[in-house]
Amino acid sequence: MYLSTLPVRNCEGKASMNKSFYTVKTFVKINTRRFFRDKLAIFFTIGFPLIFLFVFGSLNSGSGDISLNVALINESNSSFAKDFVKQAKASKVLKVDEDVKTSEQAKEKMSQSQIDATIVLPKEFGEVQSGNQYPSGEAKVLYTQNNKQSGQTLTSVLDSQFKKINAQFVDVSVPFTVKGEQLEENSLSAFDYTFAGLLGFAIIGMGIFGPVNVFPELKKMGILRRLSTTPLRVWQYFLSTMIGQAIIGLVAIAVMFAVAIAVFHLEVVGNYLELGIFIVLSIITILGIGLAIGGWAKNERQAAPLSNIVVFPMMFLSGTFFPRFLMPEWLQNLSGLLPLTPVIDGIRLIATEGKHLWEIMPQIGLLGIWLVVIYVIAFRVFRWE
Repeated sequence: MYLSTLPVRNCEGKASMNKSFYTVKTFVKINTRRFFRDKLAIFFTIGFPLIFLFVFGSLNSGSGDISLNVALINESNSSFAKDFVKQAKASKVLKVDEDVKTSEQAKEKMSQSQIDATIVLPKEFGEVQSGNQYPSGEAKVLYTQNNKQSGQTLTSVLDSQFKKINAQFVDVSVPFTVKGEQLEENSLSAFDYTFAGLLGFAIIGMGIFGPVNVFPELKKMGILRRLSTTPLRVWQYFLSTMIGQAIIGLVAIAVMFAVAIAVFHLEVVGNYLELGIFIVLSIITILGIGLAIGGWAKNERQAAPLSNIVVFPMMFLSGTFFPRFLMPEWLQNLSGLLPLTPVIDGIRLIATEGKHLWEIMPQIGLLGIWLVVIYVIAFRVFRWE
């Protein structure tokens, strides 16, 4: 009796298993089709990782892709020094600013972050000293605290090149050397410099993620739709949001400053009032991006991916986490146009170098252009529901 039922049970088991696999197969097809119909899903699964792969691949594809903006001051009349200048100008790694003729001009441009470092060839550089058969000399690389990383990188690059030259002079061990020298115009720590990037990160968080998280929820609850039936205008709603967010942002940043000063001994050499004015302008500008995204998106599913598309490139390309000079030149030029770049540069110039507002007009001008463009877009794409 038992043996006679065994084949039947086996058949039922196979049928059940086949049915299960068929169900799995069916839902695999359904989910796959659904995925390829969802353009956002395709972008974040395939496109977005490829973008980051391309960007970080460019950052780490070799020293030949590093582009350093430098000044080159040649005080020597030796033929070796002249050849060195010629080779430096032809280099793909160095971008020599030929407008700089003196050390004072170089210091001024370094303080404004217009150049990364300065190469100085002393008067005796490349001359054949008494008792020697070959030319010799020590080049200097001058840099400021805010360009310490680029200065050290340039020193390493020149040291590597001089080692190749020294290998040709068998009778002299190290005829050519290079020495990096940080200009002690102020006593800023590394944290004093990186704090500007942390402030930029905080401004992005409060300016973009705030409205992006709030607006879709207000639309879902029908609050914005009810507000649209009142005399309230879009500009009034935006203005009230800007004022409120600016106040909240200033309080949050004031807390960051208090903690940084008390715990990490932050030293700000610039004027606090001017720094506060610039930070308010920065918050209002970045807030416009959040208003545009949150105002356009119907729900969180639209708002979250779009905000990530905007935020991540700005965070990684604007000098928040690592210096922009490590990027290829084309990427430096592109990242210099992002809204967050003048924010971080402006904060650094005021806080760490004591610059006044009228001395950072390039950063303020770029922020002003973005302010107009962003809010024009925000007004056009805003919808109450």
